[in-house]
Amino acid sequence: MPADVPSSVLTSLGLTRESERVYYQVAPAAGHTLAELTGLLNIAHEELIRDLAPLLDLGLVKFDREKLAVPPLALVVADLVRGEASRASNVAHRLDALAWAVPHLVAGATRPDESDVSEVRPLEGELSSGGNPLALIGQMLRTSSGDMLWLRPDAWAMPRESAVSRVLAEAMASGRKSRAIYPLRALTEAPEALQTRARLGEQIRVISELPTRMFILGDSHAVLPEPLGFADEPRVHIRQRSVVQALTYWFEALWSTATPVPAFDTGEARPDLRRFLLEQLVAGAQDEAIARKLGISLRTVRRRIAALMIELGVDTRFQAGVEAVRRGWI
Repeated sequence: MPADVPSSVLTSLGLTRESERVYYQVAPAAGHTLAELTGLLNIAHEELIRDLAPLLDLGLVKFDREKLAVPPLALVVADLVRGEASRASNVAHRLDALAWAVPHLVAGATRPDESDVSEVRPLEGELSSGGNPLALIGQMLRTSSGDMLWLRPDAWAMPRESAVSRVLAEAMASGRKSRAIYPLRALTEAPEALQTRARLGEQIRVISELPTRMFILGDSHAVLPEPLGFADEPRVHIRQRSVVQALTYWFEALWSTATPVPAFDTGEARPDLRRFLLEQLVAGAQDEAIARKLGISLRTVRRRIAALMIELGVDTRFQAGVEAVRRGWI
């Protein structure tokens, strides 16, 4: 057998032959104190401490109330495996996080050489945290003109919702228009909040789901969370006109696919669910996920899907998606 191949459990754990010998020497003496061990083994105190160190590091031996304890080898190895698995998992997460830095490094390397460009200026905007978001919105409204555009995946649950509505009312009273896109589930989770905004004159549409919060004020202000999502801060305040315009184009693309909800004054705003259900079927979503996204019960989801399949004259959900696309329903 090659010299570097472990030949026993203990050498497989990284112990030397000498440390393995010490283990089998002290293992039968479990229950004795350190002072008693020095006498039993006829070894100096300092030397024994040095010899036991590798065994203590691996948990092969312990001192419990000053007495030597020797856990079963199987338990020790199991603990070591769990520890290494945890460390491996942490390393994997760290490597994954570092991998996300690579594209940024590559992107940073694509900057033009200073000698190749002129009039280099920073983009207009900043990444920030803290402050008073409501005051910031008011300031942006005063320094902009044009439509107010909102992506509101969960805004009705925010404590400052009523205050934002008051600011919105003042802006709309001056002649500005407001348009907002909500996820469909908002119609069941927060109909009163949507009705309040609708009564102010805001145009509202709903879509299956929204990936992030965002608002755009005219052509000079856009605010997004960093990274995209539902956090309040840090936030990116963008004033670079071309970037604001690009985000406006994105909003308009979502707006064109979203569904109007004209019936808020009845108190039972509910658009036709057919299109939303078909979108989810084409995406391969499970019934439970569809129910959560659309804010309806699982039973309603299954009943509506069955009715759609009958209406389309198909036998499977896949066929339903294909036939709906063929008819131009989605």
